[in-house]
Amino acid sequence: MRTRIFFKLLGAFLLVIAVATLTLDFAVRRAWEASLYSQIETTLRQKVVLFAGQVEHERDRPLGEIAAEVGRGADARATIIDSAGHVLADTQANPQEMENHASRPEFVAAFRGQLGENTRVSHTVGIPFLYVALPIRGGAVRLAYPLSAIRDLTHQVRRRLALASGMALIIAMLISAAFAHVVARRLRRIVAFAERITHGDLSARIDENSDDEIGQVAGALDRTARRLENSFAALENSRRQLETLLNSMQDAVLAVSAEGRVEWANGVMQRVAGRVRLNAPVAETVRDPDFLRAVEEVLRVKQVRTARCASLVPGHSFDVIAAPLAGSGVVAVLHDVTEVERVEKTRRDFIANVSHELRTPLTSVQGYAETLLDSGIDGSTREFLEIIRKNAARMTRLTEDLLTLARVESGETEFSRTPISPAAILGETLQSFGEIAKAAGVALSSDDRSTRLVHADADAIQQVLANLVTNAIKYAGSGGRILLGARDAGPGVEFSVQDYGPGIPSEHLPRLFERFYRVDKARSRESGGTGLGLAIAKHIVLAHGGAIRVESALNHGSTFYFLLPEATVPAIAEVGSN
Repeated sequence: MRTRIFFKLLGAFLLVIAVATLTLDFAVRRAWEASLYSQIETTLRQKVVLFAGQVEHERDRPLGEIAAEVGRGADARATIIDSAGHVLADTQANPQEMENHASRPEFVAAFRGQLGENTRVSHTVGIPFLYVALPIRGGAVRLAYPLSAIRDLTHQVRRRLALASGMALIIAMLISAAFAHVVARRLRRIVAFAERITHGDLSARIDENSDDEIGQVAGALDRTARRLENSFAALENSRRQLETLLNSMQDAVLAVSAEGRVEWANGVMQRVAGRVRLNAPVAETVRDPDFLRAVEEVLRVKQVRTARCASLVPGHSFDVIAAPLAGSGVVAVLHDVTEVERVEKTRRDFIANVSHELRTPLTSVQGYAETLLDSGIDGSTREFLEIIRKNAARMTRLTEDLLTLARVESGETEFSRTPISPAAILGETLQSFGEIAKAAGVALSSDDRSTRLVHADADAIQQVLANLVTNAIKYAGSGGRILLGARDAGPGVEFSVQDYGPGIPSEHLPRLFERFYRVDKARSRESGGTGLGLAIAKHIVLAHGGAIRVESALNHGSTFYFLLPEATVPAIAEVGSN
């Protein structure tokens, strides 16, 4: 790093020195040469005037002596000619051997009474001169300054400039070396600091007190490191809290990456699965196909999915809720429902057994009560017997409904599913309840808009419709009407039973399909209802893979909907094979 910075700084100094040298050579030197030339020209003019005056006033002195004296004083070549152009005296050549100078430009101007100037190469000496001539009585005088002196002086200045540039280069190298050493040391500290941050040492700090750009960079990095340390500390604290929370859960939690590998598992999952290897495929930890299918589907569609896992631990069942993580991957929560299922099965078995055991004595009580009533007993005894018979009949219906519900919930009831048209289902319902509805003063009609077949047990669906229509007749009231309907909806056909009665308050709707739940308890008992009809309807629809719901508003009637799956080709083929 130090070498690279040194050469960069040296190159920068060299560039500055080179630019400065060229600027001096091309701009300052030329200006200096022009100034020097102008100064020499002015001086030469002054001296030629003195030269002319001295020749005029010292006529008794030899011209050669005067010219030599003036030439030495002016450091120039001195020449005296007569009016015919013959050289009378010259400091650098023999006058007798010199040619006529009358045609020289500077003498031509002098003979006209002017100060003559000219720059040219001398024919006598062979070097360039600056000539300045002035007229005198009987001729003219001239001083010639050699321009080679200017070139020599210029070369001398260039040599000095080159020497100064060389010295500046040496000084620049020393300055750049010292500066590079300081800068490199500061940058090495910043690099070392950054390396510590890169390797996870967020407690690293850098002390840089300078206010220059490097100091500002170091200060910004130091502040960034402090913020990162605080952020990671808060993140780690949150992670520990979350891990503690998840480990304290009674449910098993498993995090799966987008590549289908185990990222994390809480303690319950570790105990349930036996051994969980991180970064291993999730199929090595949980080999249940339903669980794996739910995880794959969540990874694909990024939506919550549920499943039932029954092969993770022998004899145990788990409800699985798989949800997508914010970045990528899946988190799955496995809730052990083994005990719940056992209790539920015990409850169903108890209800079924009690109901089954009650059927025989209730039938006997009802039978004996009817026999006594047929024997012709009158008075208060007959009234008591009638009460016994009605309650025995009601208890019989209750036990039958309990048995039906228990069998449907437990899956003991086997449904004979076949493709059947909604029109046939609605037609049979109309035929079965037409007279009953007419007797109750209710108009019963249907509106079939479906184009599909449903895959269902006709008798079971008739039981569903029977329960819904019976309730509608009870609550529609005399003079009302009931509309049965069917239409294509989503993956199947949606049936509906709509009445125009008083409606159901909204607070009762969420619990309407619970067993023994009644909106109007007094009216239900008077009508002989058991409170299990809607619960039975719900479980029959769920057993068919459908769904049931209700919509109602006060004084606007109620509509019960249930959806049945469409009869597909595989389902039809399956029925045909049976």
